[in-house]
Amino acid sequence: MLDRFTEVGLIDDQEYAHMLVRSRHSERGLSRRALAVELRRKGIDDETAAVALEGVDDEDEERAARELVRRRLRTTAALERDVRVRRVYGALARKGYPGGLVSRLVREELAAEGSDDEDSPDDGTL
Repeated sequence: MLDRFTEVGLIDDQEYAHMLVRSRHSERGLSRRALAVELRRKGIDDETAAVALEGVDDEDEERAARELVRRRLRTTAALERDVRVRRVYGALARKGYPGGLVSRLVREELAAEGSDDEDSPDDGTL
């Protein structure tokens, strides 16, 4: 029966994977890594997932991560700097973003808002 459904186009793993990647990336801000895990969990094979994930490039991923950083920093504006940074790191780590990207974006966004970042080390970490 599944073969027949596939024949007539009722089951299309590739289209499902593309749809999931587009929606989860734009609505939830998930990284490619988190999207790959979700696709695997949904039973999508690695080859099909790789094709679907091509729809999210480095710029898309950085843009989504930057928006998440900005949003989280806005919602934590009343807290101490260290608390804000930890919360941003935690939120983006749960969405699958790499620490290096998160660190750079947090530094840039804190600098843009004029936050005191003299306490942070200058070795690429916060």
